[in-house]
Amino acid sequence: MNPQDLLARIELHDLVMRYCRGCDRRDFALVRSLYHDDATDDHGSMFRGPPDAFVAWLPQAMAPWELTIHTIGNSLFAIDGERAEGEHHVRAYHRTFPPERRELIVHGRYLDRYERRDGIWKFAHRSLVFDHGEVRAVDEEGMALLGTEAAHGTCGRDDPSWGYELLSRCGD
Repeated sequence: MNPQDLLARIELHDLVMRYCRGCDRRDFALVRSLYHDDATDDHGSMFRGPPDAFVAWLPQAMAPWELTIHTIGNSLFAIDGERAEGEHHVRAYHRTFPPERRELIVHGRYLDRYERRDGIWKFAHRSLVFDHGEVRAVDEEGMALLGTEAAHGTCGRDDPSWGYELLSRCGD
């Protein structure tokens, strides 16, 4: 592998990770910064359109969830100069609010097309493929075992990660 492709893989992986952080921390400005202006996001029947409309849709789409965790598993990039494609297995965990919390766990894949413009990789097209889903009650006993001593994750700016200066500037 040539050094340029290796660097591109690192930059593309970072792009995919920033997308997950942006969604889970509700940093929609970060999410928007990851798309070229003429890009398309395709979340199937939920949403299909340009990045500004996608980011405008995200707050209502995320509103029912107390917490989300987007985890990337197998990840593959195919790079050809200034363009690339990617397939990433995603486990998207969604938890509803109390009192009767439920979990929706989506197993799927992101299929992406990227372009490097002015030296920066961004999404040109992102689509979500659904492979499997699970719905179940939250294990409240298990949650209680976590106790109150350790920090608990949240989806917004009160998440402990925002207290880390460098992480909080991922979108800069």
